Amino acid sequence: METRRLRLLMELSRLGSMREVAEVVGTTTSTVSQQLGVLAREMGVDLIEPDGRRVRLTPAGRRLAEHAAVIVAAVEAARLDLAPGAEPNGTLRVAGFATAVRLHLLPLVTELATRHTRLHVLVREHEPPEALALLAADETDLALTYDYNLAPAAPDPSVHATPLWTAPWGLGVPSRADVPEGAAAPEVFARFRDQDWIVNSRHTADETVVRTLASMAGFTPRITHRADSLDLVQGMITAGLGVGLLPVATPTFPAVRLVPLADPHVELRAHAVARQGRRAWPPLALITELLARRDPGTRPSGPAPPP
Repeated sequence: METRRLRLLMELSRLGSMREVAEVVGTTTSTVSQQLGVLAREMGVDLIEPDGRRVRLTPAGRRLAEHAAVIVAAVEAARLDLAPGAEPNGTLRVAGFATAVRLHLLPLVTELATRHTRLHVLVREHEPPEALALLAADETDLALTYDYNLAPAAPDPSVHATPLWTAPWGLGVPSRADVPEGAAAPEVFARFRDQDWIVNSRHTADETVVRTLASMAGFTPRITHRADSLDLVQGMITAGLGVGLLPVATPTFPAVRLVPLADPHVELRAHAVARQGRRAWPPLALITELLARRDPGTRPSGPAPPP
């Protein structure tokens, strides 16, 4: 059932003449008659009947016209509700990695609670492979993901990724480790060729970075431990279990030293990923725009280092 035909029925109920309906909607009388005939066949009842030289609605036609007023109004409300530039409202589902959620999304949620009271954000913490799987299954609307300059994500034509911010990463090592200032990344890695290495437990991007830089240094890293919590990675380094990548802006534990990496540098790149064709939805467009405008220099605020 097309709303266009329901609109014709509503106009006929109001005007009482197919000719007048045709003039109002900008078509011919025969087209109006044809379309109302199609609507009658779809409904399986007669909607109009002769009334002298004119026509009138049957009781079924009058009843359908009443329904049509409600249906057309609801469709128009939905159109206005979803149109680009409309007031954002509804529920937006976001899946993203912990740093993006904690430092960038949650402050926006707090701000929007007073500015857009009809907008609700549901948050799920997930590493990029998990968030992208939820997006593909239509179980989330926005995925906050990351990759690295040395481990770029494979392009996916079914989604659109909006760049958000970048952050330099270094190598977390025991504070007593002897690493010369200004050493190139392969030289830094070479000094830890005999160490165990710590990588993420739920994403392979940082492991790719570790293996890439280790290969440039001429060795294969012994990857032994896996953790997705940056605090846990620092705890493992403190316990002497190995070394691992950490954001340069991370406050370090007393027993951890963060060595900058250069030549090549290591840079995390954050993205807001949505399915193609959905980016104009007002809640999604708003959150994506606000995330993209967030200060890229925002520093993570981890817990106070243990004594």
